[in-house]
Amino acid sequence: MVEWDIRKLQILRTLRERGTVTATAEALRMTPSAVSQQLTNLAKQVGVPLLEAHGRRVRLTDAARLVLRHTEAVFEQLERADAELTAYRHGDVGEVRVGAFSTAVPALVVPAVRALRRTAPGVAVRVREAEAGEAYELLAAGEVDLALSLAAQAPTVGDGRFTRVELLADPLDVALPKGHALATAAGLRLADLAGEDWIFGGSGPWSDITRGACEAAGFSPRQGHSAAGWTAILAMVEAGMGVALVPRMAAVARDGGVTRDGGVARDGGVARDGVVARDRGVARDGGVMREGGVMREGGVMRGGVVMRELGEQRPVRHVVAAVRRGGEDAPAVGRVLRALRETASQTHEGRPVP
Repeated sequence: MVEWDIRKLQILRTLRERGTVTATAEALRMTPSAVSQQLTNLAKQVGVPLLEAHGRRVRLTDAARLVLRHTEAVFEQLERADAELTAYRHGDVGEVRVGAFSTAVPALVVPAVRALRRTAPGVAVRVREAEAGEAYELLAAGEVDLALSLAAQAPTVGDGRFTRVELLADPLDVALPKGHALATAAGLRLADLAGEDWIFGGSGPWSDITRGACEAAGFSPRQGHSAAGWTAILAMVEAGMGVALVPRMAAVARDGGVTRDGGVARDGGVARDGVVARDRGVARDGGVMREGGVMREGGVMRGGVVMRELGEQRPVRHVVAAVRRGGEDAPAVGRVLRALRETASQTHEGRPVP
């Protein structure tokens, strides 16, 4: 019987994911020669070639893919073993490393951490902000225990490495300058803005989401300006330089930001009916601003940005969480997942997933 070496199997698995020996070495903090040597030794142990030359690179043989197909079940069981040992040693005490994209941190992660401080004070959450796609690379590499990202950047449901949890369908609203002709128009549709200059990133997930939403509405957006940060995007909208899609989660409470539940917002903004006055001056869906701000059908802001809903056909982005398959059995990870789901289900800004 073959004596299986878990470390060598991890190297082979990483090579399948990264594609090259060099990228595998970087991911595992090894040298390329060490990676090659370990894979050569593994091939000797199993008695069949695992790699074959393909131009200047190597690719996995059918035998290597067969080995990895069985290996996934092994890694899942090892994750479960780790989870059970953690439960045995610590119960609900432990540390959970969370990788999350920027708008998910204040909207979902921070409220979940606050809730855990009340219900499970022994669970420590360590947050690492990451791009949507990068969060899953960190999860696969074992650098975080739980990843929050967008479904568009997530591995497929059939990916045997991860367990996915749907959290939230986050609506996309449109940001218009205060004096825009459609700022107070009834029944605003995305298609009504087909002739506008749009502001979004030149590449990446938000560019894909904006283009996809507009194309689903029947037009290709004309990119007037390229920006990735919401501060820059809203400043350009306020200046009348274009319009933009903005996720509802981006308007979540920060210092000087949004107040929900009929509270009074900081910096002089008044919020009612669950919405919103921001320090930059954005009013949304029923928000009333002091100092001369006027509320009409979508919410007008002093200074200049109107956030408008797009009706029944409004686009959404889907927010998901994922753990390595089997890792959800760790009590601390399960606690954090439940807290995130509860936070998502209680949100007033997005649509929770049932």
